[in-house]
Amino acid sequence: MPNTYTQIHIQFVFAVTYRAALIDTEWKERLHQYITGIFQQNDHKMLQTNSMPDHIHIFIGMRPHQSVSALIQNVKTDSSKWIKAQRLYPQFAWQEGYGAFSHAKSQVPDVIRYIQNQEKHHQKESFLDEYRKFLNAFEIDWNEKYIFQELE
Repeated sequence: MPNTYTQIHIQFVFAVTYRAALIDTEWKERLHQYITGIFQQNDHKMLQTNSMPDHIHIFIGMRPHQSVSALIQNVKTDSSKWIKAQRLYPQFAWQEGYGAFSHAKSQVPDVIRYIQNQEKHHQKESFLDEYRKFLNAFEIDWNEKYIFQELE
């Protein structure tokens, strides 16, 4: 019998190009709904999403039939096209790369709460500091010059 009910709990984090504050509060809920639809069309379960003007957190129950990289490429490409087609921001683009952090089932409620409280959280901590903490907490080897594109 195929493993159709397996879920891997993954939190994705990625930024707008150059971490520009382009995600507007006027349309961010529509963006979240659109992105949720992409995950659902790919047979994954959306658990929580929230964005700040310069980045987004997405937490899903992922089915193992698709690679993480293919899924996120699809999400980033389609959502960028949607933002442009809706005339929300004509030059919108997501920055290259993303973070993907796996969580145990027992952590799901805490991760959902964390993502729901992004606005409050970012009153105290910048996105860059938050992202570095994720990389360190998950013991990911990283080099600062490869993590974020700076303005040229």
